[in-house]
Parts: sequence; structure tokens; C-alpha cells
Amino acid sequence: MDTITKFPVTLESVKLAHDVLRHVVTRTPLTTNNTASERYNASIFLKREDLQIVRSYKLRGAYNKISSLTDRELKHGVVCASAGNHAQGVAYSCHKLQVKGVIFMPTTTPSQKIEQVKMFGKEWVEVVLHGDTFDDACEGALAYQEVNGHVFIHPFDDEKVIEGQGTVGLEILEDANFEIDYLIVPVGGGGLASGVSTVFKVLSPHTKIIGVEPHGAPTLSTSIKNGYNTTLNNIDKFVDGAAVKRTGELTYEICKQNLDEVLTVHEGKVCSTILDLYNKNAIVAEPAGALTLAALDQLKDRIVGKNVVCIVSGGNNDIARMQEIKDRSLLYEQLKHYFIVKFPQRAGALREFVIKVLGPTDDIVHFEYSKKTNKENGPAIVGVELQNKSDFEPLISKMKALNFYGEYLNDKPYLFDYIV
Repeated sequence: MDTITKFPVTLESVKLAHDVLRHVVTRTPLTTNNTASERYNASIFLKREDLQIVRSYKLRGAYNKISSLTDRELKHGVVCASAGNHAQGVAYSCHKLQVKGVIFMPTTTPSQKIEQVKMFGKEWVEVVLHGDTFDDACEGALAYQEVNGHVFIHPFDDEKVIEGQGTVGLEILEDANFEIDYLIVPVGGGGLASGVSTVFKVLSPHTKIIGVEPHGAPTLSTSIKNGYNTTLNNIDKFVDGAAVKRTGELTYEICKQNLDEVLTVHEGKVCSTILDLYNKNAIVAEPAGALTLAALDQLKDRIVGKNVVCIVSGGNNDIARMQEIKDRSLLYEQLKHYFIVKFPQRAGALREFVIKVLGPTDDIVHFEYSKKTNKENGPAIVGVELQNKSDFEPLISKMKALNFYGEYLNDKPYLFDYIV
């Protein structure tokens, strides 16, 4: 029989955090999603943390931590590192509590996110751009802390932060007038999953709790498989709110004990889900916020007839990323394909390709060609968007039959990323 480890985060401590946050955070709604419910023949509910004041749940943990500091600590001020949501939560908390805060952000952070942090923090916050990655910014923040004596506000591996995030779970259970069969929660550093699962394990122990990570950053699932908290060497940072190289020490132990399962979801599927939420439900979700709904395909046989709650963790999606999101979705859905096409260097070759190779609904979305002298064929990079993925094989067959086919680029990531 497994030994149940006792952690400093408890249902009682989460309830105390709930009292602290009651008049600070928005009590976000638990809503039925008819589109997903019909698709999976289940009752799918969304906990809408994208409607939080700073458009993510991160405010809960940041405020609970900062408000717990002593007067002496508050006088020194706080420091944190973040590329997005945690920074906004800390900034809002600093302004609300009138505490000086220094927020380290990577130099690669989009200006929109930097401006949001400044807007929430106003005169109480200073933004320092440091390094190219979150890890660089974190090193800068910790070095600043050592010199200046500020309190470091960790984005997830802190019991007060976890307790604050756990209030999401209290609200879900208070608002649900039904038995929850499955709770789906996104996992990055593990703060939200740790807090919410602590509440559910006591108040709704029959609920299956499933964590979801991005495919390119399977930090928790790798650690559980290895049997120890593991640092990943490389991660795909696209799902920026849930892409970390290492889970927290405390959060790893809590999640390992409390989560029934951890799934990973391909970034392309996340993009398709973001577009689906926007087009069908007018919900603006960031990549991490769409993780839980994106995982439902993997659970479709298990959740038929069940009550399922998915946490939409945030809605801080920069509009400048939408084209990339659309491209990733089309590639994942096998509707956009890139090739090196061998064009005979004669008049009418392109016209022949369009008329004899492309199907009636195929569309050229990318074309790069430079005519070569003294050569029979000139290679071109061609991107083709299909309406149905079943049109792919006929396209390949016609390209080969008419001697246009050169090379397929979608499965060559380094060449593909360089060219496209």
C-alpha cells in the first residue's frame, strides 16, 4: 500500500488563502461548453480563469504570497522573473498592496506583455529586461535578490503560491451542483495542479485528476517516469505558460501523489483548439489555456456520459501570434504541405503545375523560385494548402507522375524551419 505523504499545503491552508483573496480576485465562472459536450457525448464544463483580472489564475498565488510577508519584508520589496502571466499577477499585487516590485523579463518578451505588466503595476513596479530566456531572467532576479534583499516570488514552487492557486479548486467545487468525474488541469511548473488537486483529494476523492503538458515540454511526465524530478535539456517554448525545463521540488512531490495521470498534447493540436474556441465560442485562450480541452480527444472513450471540468488557465494571447497559430494548426491537421518542386526551365511549366497537378480546391500559399541558367530544372519552394487531408496522396502522385516532385519538407524540421 502506498504511503500518503503529508505536505505543508492543506485544504485548511487553501481555505485561508481563499479568505485573503475573496475581495481581490474575480470569482470566475464555471460554464457549460455545448460544442465540446456534443462532440464527446459528455458534459464538459470550463473553469474560465481567462476571465480573471489579469487574464490568468496567476494573480491568486502571487497575491497570497506577497500578502503573507512581514512588514520588514514588504518594506524591502519583492522581485520575480517571468515572461508573462506571473509577472502580471505580481505587478497587480504590488500595486494593490503598495509594495515595490522588480520584475525581470527576457529581452525577447513581446512589448505587449511588457506594457501589460507596467499597466497593472503602475509606479510600484520596475521592469528589467535581462537575457534571452526565462532561465536568464531568473538568474538575474536571484542575483538581484542577493544584493538587494528583496523577497523572491517564485512562480510555482512555494506553498503560499500553491495555496493561492488552489482556490480555483474551491470555487469549482462550490459552484458545481453535480458530481465531477474528471478534472483536467494544465501542468507547467505544477503550482495550479498541486493546489487544485490538494482540494479535490479531500473534498472530491472520487474525481479522476488528469494533468496535461505540452508535447514539447513533458517535464512532469518525464520526472514521474524516471522516479525523480528531472531537468529537461531542451523544450519547445510555444506553450509558454506551461513550458518549463524543471517542475518545482514541492510541486513535483504533490503532483506525483495526487494526479491520477499526466497526458501530453501536441502543440499543433493546441493551436487547433485555440482556433476552435475562438471561432465557435468567442473564447480567447492562450496556448496553456487550451491544453485541457486539447487533451479530450485522448480521453474520448472514457468520458462518454461523464461530467468533466477543464480549467482554461489563461487568455493572454498576443494577436501577433495568430498567424503562427493558424500555420501550426494547418500543419498538424495535415492541411498545409511544403515541397521542393522541380520546375522545367521552360515557358508554361508553372501553368502546367497549376492545371495538371493541383486539385480544384488546392491553394498555393507559398512560392519561392529563382531561375537558374544552363540547367534543365529550377527548384522552387512551394507551400500548398488543402481543404481535406485525403487530397494529399493524389497531389503527391500527380507531382511524381509529371516529374515535378523534388522533396517533401514537412518532416525535415531543421530545413523546414529555416526555409518557412
